[in-house]
Amino acid sequence: MDLALLRTFVTVHRAGSFTRAAALLGLSQPAVTSQIRTLERQIGRPLFLRQARGVAPTTIGDELAHKAAPHLDALVEITETGLEDDSSLRTLHLAGPPEFTAERALPALTGINGEDGQAFALRASFGNAEETLEGLAAGHHDLAIATARPRGALLTATPLCDEEHVLVAAPHWADRADTEKPGSADAPALESVPVVEVHESLPFVARYWASVFDASPTAPGTVVAPDLRAVLACATAGAGLAVLPRYLCAPALERGDVVALHEPAVPPLRTYFLVVRTGTLAMPHIARAHEWLLHAAADWN
Repeated sequence: MDLALLRTFVTVHRAGSFTRAAALLGLSQPAVTSQIRTLERQIGRPLFLRQARGVAPTTIGDELAHKAAPHLDALVEITETGLEDDSSLRTLHLAGPPEFTAERALPALTGINGEDGQAFALRASFGNAEETLEGLAAGHHDLAIATARPRGALLTATPLCDEEHVLVAAPHWADRADTEKPGSADAPALESVPVVEVHESLPFVARYWASVFDASPTAPGTVVAPDLRAVLACATAGAGLAVLPRYLCAPALERGDVVALHEPAVPPLRTYFLVVRTGTLAMPHIARAHEWLLHAAADWN
């Protein structure tokens, strides 16, 4: 059986789409369709069923993928690593949200090369969850950190850590909120406090209000900057309230630059996932970074 046909089959099985598999393989969609049809003729059974969006494997297709994928992944590892010495320098391409990647992941990975002499170069890129996962699926990244669990079999996600969200502002806003009439029985008096956010849709503040107050925020975004570190700087300067990850604002809270405006019994949490293309953990440098980050995350929680 032609290994090229099996490689195309496994890629389609993981991608759930002939179109997406074609992009990953650098082939045209008709070429991918032709290869799958050839493999189906050789096996004598259909491997996929067409759906409104993409394809779904048949029972025979699932069985073939389960048997073939591990061996193809091992062959890819050999192809990728070649016969070079284990100490040869490899490059790991990491992608994730800018703040978490800069504050957590990159500092953690800088220590990995000093442990046993097996070094690799590190390249980082930033983006939101959708951009990061699309880039990973397309082969632009080796390892991704995302706040959404990907669907389908093309990508494999492992929970990395949870981050607690804190409602903060400069101290004078806390004094003002204490003197005003609360907007509801449960929420502090925050309706008149301006909002600092990363997007016009107020994703962090809206999620906090829905989770803690079962309501929607009424104040618009006064300052909008697409980086949580900029949001923290503006909140510290007195621009308004913000909802931030505790790891990011903890030093400012300790110094008194900002204060927590509310302390819910159950704070809102957001989960980060460590994501790879299925099968690539067979590659030593990706597996090593994956394990290293999971180990470091135990201290983050």
